[in-house]
Amino acid sequence: MTIPYYRQSQCDFCGTCVGVCPENAIELAETTLVILEDLCTACMNCVIICPTAALEERDDRKEL
Repeated sequence: MTIPYYRQSQCDFCGTCVGVCPENAIELAETTLVILEDLCTACMNCVIICPTAALEERDDRKEL
């Protein structure tokens, strides 16, 4: 499954991604953003809306 990948160095903690997540799978703390992978449905709304490109689409499947 493809999940959002978070790059902390690019995040300005605006909270835009939190507001567009339909599953409430993103939590914003003072110095980090947490993606709750068990709740994430990979809709990629957060990736699309992020104004600083701190979130990107990344395939987490491993080659066997």
